[in-house]
Amino acid sequence: MEIANKIAKALGVSLDYLVGNTDLELTDKLMNRIKEVAAMTDKDKDYVYTLIDAFIAKNKLKGLV
Repeated sequence: MEIANKIAKALGVSLDYLVGNTDLELTDKLMNRIKEVAAMTDKDKDYVYTLIDAFIAKNKLKGLV
């Protein structure tokens, strides 16, 4: 494994984030959650997406007030 890969893994971030290819910090914690959702049934995924969409909309509305 490359040194940069080992550093990213130790810090719990993606290699892209570590080397500045993205501003999106994909932590191990977030990636594990994404994997859990990916393993769900389509019906359960729809529930999760609906819930996430509601929180995103709420956050955007708070920014307007």
